[in-house]
Order: sequence, then structure tokens, then C-alpha cells
Amino acid sequence: MEKKNMSLKPLGIIAKNLDEAMLLSPSSRMFHEPNYNVYVLAIMGWKVPINVDSIKTELQSKMLKHPRFSSLQVMDESDGGGNMRWIPRTVNIDDHVIVPQLADNNNMDKADELVEDYISNLSTTNVDMSKPLWDFHILNVKTSHAEATSVFRIHHSIGDGVALMSFLLSCFRTTSDPTCLPKLPVFSSSKSKPTKNRKKNLWQYYLVKLWFFIQLLFNTIVDVLLFIATALFLKDSQTPFTTTQGFNASARQRYIYRTVSLDDIKFIKDVTNAKVNDVVLGITQAALSRYIHRRYGKGKFCVEGMRCRANVIVNLRPALGVQAIAEMIEKNVAVIQGNCFGFVLIPLSIGQSENPLDYVYKAKTSMDRKKHSLESQCTFYASQLFLNLFGFKGAAKLTQRVTSQTTLALSNVVGPREEISCAGHPLEFVAPTCSGYPTGIMVHVCSYANKLTFTIAVDEGIIPDLKQLGDDFIQSFMLIKEAAAHHTKLATKLD
Repeated sequence: MEKKNMSLKPLGIIAKNLDEAMLLSPSSRMFHEPNYNVYVLAIMGWKVPINVDSIKTELQSKMLKHPRFSSLQVMDESDGGGNMRWIPRTVNIDDHVIVPQLADNNNMDKADELVEDYISNLSTTNVDMSKPLWDFHILNVKTSHAEATSVFRIHHSIGDGVALMSFLLSCFRTTSDPTCLPKLPVFSSSKSKPTKNRKKNLWQYYLVKLWFFIQLLFNTIVDVLLFIATALFLKDSQTPFTTTQGFNASARQRYIYRTVSLDDIKFIKDVTNAKVNDVVLGITQAALSRYIHRRYGKGKFCVEGMRCRANVIVNLRPALGVQAIAEMIEKNVAVIQGNCFGFVLIPLSIGQSENPLDYVYKAKTSMDRKKHSLESQCTFYASQLFLNLFGFKGAAKLTQRVTSQTTLALSNVVGPREEISCAGHPLEFVAPTCSGYPTGIMVHVCSYANKLTFTIAVDEGIIPDLKQLGDDFIQSFMLIKEAAAHHTKLATKLD
């Protein structure tokens, strides 16, 4: 069989055979477009200073066994389609582990600022294409959040957030038992089925099913039409969080993270009869409302009639599980299969509310409505259709257009329930986020043990006082928690 002549950039490397030069999936290739060059940043705080050599050894033994972390991504110009291929190569771990020399200062506020500036500067640079597209930054500086901080930067073409989280956890072990892998919570959907006691009312059961189907079909049609309208012309109202005209996705971004109690989140969930995601969206709405009201009052922005929407990123691939991934890594089998996610546009309720729980109730109403829709699946297939019709540039432009027309992007990743460690280093927190994503503000939420961390990423020119916005998240959470406690006491007295 005749071999293809491959023009590989930026390196003059030719694969030995086609099996060694597998094509990037279309969705992964899309992340290399200039207006959609996205990196995943996993910010991790540690309870002890980091021993660089032991971390290198752990990464060498686990991560480099995965083909996507030990392969180059190079351009194949032989077909003229702008495809890219995975080229296996030998990796030097020292090229990927970076230990910068930060100024040694006992001032905690100064240390926080040094770490924040360093992470922010990562949004202005890219990993060199002459090596696999990931690196691991170790910041051995004590901050108010942790004894040391690390940043795992991975190009989004390697995989989506859920796949990367599962893979990352396979490098960890539980702190209580160093031989045990961490486990992710398993959510099972219980669907009611007709039983023997309901045989007489079987027609009523199927009538309800028919109504749910009609509702699902109607909601999906409406949501898809709104998604198309957003891609064409429907833009959110101008707010402090809205991207400016000619927004540049490569602009410097700033990051702030705030941690709250997961038990308190679950308490609010139980009081409002909601889900954790409803509470998260409620806190986000309350924080944005608080920020606008505190900074601008009633002068510049009229919140009544304001159109604000969250572009929620939804994973569509079932998680393999940390145990299965760890076994596949030992067998040198690829466990990350590209990107598979869709979008859901959810209206945000921005405005002052006398009862802080109203933010959660409104979020629950919006989320319940979206659960009876196939919007996320349709948006995923729409992006695949654009890939086939207009190529990578067209699909990237569609995604960039939709995200820039909405107020913020929101993503939620579930972490392990128990505390975990890597090479004897216990983890304090994990705060995933992105750089290069084409939106002015992005909120990532990640649970870990009994904590839940909000990570807010903004374009530097949009929110000048990001720390205050982070504090608004904490204040909003506290107000909602107090309102939930008051509601519980009131209900107890009435009983």
C-alpha cells in the first residue's frame, strides 16, 4: 500500500505508518481555530508544599502512558482539508513540569497576588506545538487558600472537562487509604414503570407519557429556534458582564476562586426542594445581581426587562469511572475520546429580591423547564452539521457567535466525595476553568469532598474589580443560607 505524503507543521516529522498518525476528531480539531483556541486550566491547592521530584515521578508513571499526553498534534496538508494528526513521540517530563521562581514574601496578600498574576499570564501564552499540548506548573508559595498551588494546563483538543477530570483523578488515591482510587458520585435516573397495581389505570399512565412527549417536542423546537436566533441576531442586553464589540478571545483573562461548604449547599437544596445545580445557578444569579446593584445602583443599568442568559455546557458522554480509566492506562489504552458536549441557554433572573431564596426558586423553574427538552443534544448535532458543511472555521464561528451573544458561560464538574492525595500530597481544593473561551465571563463549579468551589474567569477589560465579584458570590451564598435556615425555623414553629 502506498503511503501518503504528509506535510506536517510546525515539525518536519513523518509518521512511520498511518496507524501512528491518527486524525484528530472534528470537534477536537475545532479547538485549534484562532477564535476558538481553548485551554483547560485545573487549578489545585495543596495542604503541604510540593515535592517536585515525587510529582514528576507520578506524572511519568501515569500520564505519559496515555497516547494523547505523549503525542504531537501536527497539520496534515496532504488532503488540503486542514486536518491534524496525532504523532506519538518520546516525552521528556522535564519539558512539561514548570517550577517558576516566585518572589519569597511572607505577606499573604502579596503571595495571593503573585499566584493570581501567574495564572492570569498563562491565558496569554500557548503550549509549544513542538511537544504534547499540556504542562504542569508548580507554585510553591503559601497563600490564604493553600500551602502550595499547581496549575495543570491542557489544550481542549485533548478532551472535554468530564473526561479530563476522570483521567486526572486516576493519578490520585484516597487520603484515608493510599491504595484506593477515588470514586465519583453516581447519579441514577429512576423512571416510573407501570406496576400490577396500576393495570386498571394503564391508559392514564400512557396519557401522561404522551403529554410529556408533546411537551418535550414543543420545548425542543422552541429552544432550537432560540439557539438559531442567538447565532444569527439575538444578543443579550448590555451589562457589565457583556463582551465588548470586537471581543478578542486571546485577551488576558483573570481568575478568582471562592469555596463554600457543600453540606450547606445540600441544606439549601433540601429546603427549596431543588437540585444542587439549581442552587448553584441561584447563587450565580444572586451574585451578579448584587454586583450590578452595589456598583451601579439604579442609574446606568435598568434590570427590568434585561435579557441575560447563561450558556450552560452539558456533557453528553457517560463517564467511564476512575477505576476503569486507571486499568486502561495500565494497558496503554486511550481513555479520552475527544470532546462530546452540547449547550443549553438558560435565562438569568437579574434584579434585587427581598427573599434570597427566590433566586433558587427561579433557577429551579428554569432548570426544570430545560430538563424537558433535547436542546443540548440538538446543539451538539448542529455543531457536527456545521463541521460537515462549513468545516472547522464555520463550526468554531458558530460556537463563538453563540457564546459571545450571551452573558456568561456556566459549567459544573463533579469531583470525588472523599479527600484525595497524589504522591503523598493531600489536595486542599480543585478549581477547573478555561482560557481562550470566547465569552466575557465564565463560571466553573467543582465539588470536592465537603467543599464546592466557584471559579470565575473574566476578560481583564470587562470586570475591573474581580475580587469584589468573588466576594459577592460568598455574600450571596450566605444570604441564601440564612434565608433557608430562617425558613426551616419558621416551618418548625408552624408545625
